[in-house]
Amino acid sequence: MKDNFSAQAKAYARYRPGYPAQLFEWIYQAVPAFGKAWDCATGNGQVATVLAKSFQTVQATDISFSQISQAGRRTNIFYSVQQAEHTAFKDSQFDLVTVAQAIHWFDFAAFYNEVRRVTKPGAVVAVMGYGLPTLPPGLDEILQNFYYHVVGPYWDKERRYLEENYQSIPFPFDEIKNKILPSALEWDLDTVCGFLESWSATAHYSRRNGYSPVAGMRSKFAALWPERKAITATFPVIFRLGQVEKF
Repeated sequence: MKDNFSAQAKAYARYRPGYPAQLFEWIYQAVPAFGKAWDCATGNGQVATVLAKSFQTVQATDISFSQISQAGRRTNIFYSVQQAEHTAFKDSQFDLVTVAQAIHWFDFAAFYNEVRRVTKPGAVVAVMGYGLPTLPPGLDEILQNFYYHVVGPYWDKERRYLEENYQSIPFPFDEIKNKILPSALEWDLDTVCGFLESWSATAHYSRRNGYSPVAGMRSKFAALWPERKAITATFPVIFRLGQVEKF
């Protein structure tokens, strides 16, 4: 799995959007028990901290120590640096496995084998993510240009799975729900620019060229930014939920 986010871990923790409450309601309706959950590729613990309110124990793993160092702390969350495809967990212990904005980086076959190994009978797996947000007219055209043309050549090939709304990833489970849910957030200019700085393509661009392209985008945004401080950014939130079948 590629580590594209250690360098911008602080920006990731501060500016990445969370997930709507409705997604967790769907998950909780499907899980057989609320004992142990595994939040794989936890990043800054966005999902883990929500799960910790309902599950007895949450194991939250990531390949990036820098990301985990920015994660929210709870007494029942246990963070560890581990690969998604190869963990130190014992067999048959999890009621739920979640992956947020990360499964497109995985070795699918190896990860799914690991999921089957560490889950209990009847456990569920929830995969979620979000695509490019839509901004108000004028601002949205600037964002689209930045995504497709400024940093477009710097996206890893795995990005296409998100662009395809995770419909093209293998999902070898008894699928319970497959949805795209709009999520509207009120963002100021600093948040929009911080979000762009957290992108892997922006990091690739910065390393290649020696400077961040976001400063130029900020001035373009600022020229059109409305007098009120916040605008609405609407994200397409992708969600797939399935029941794990054991070997």
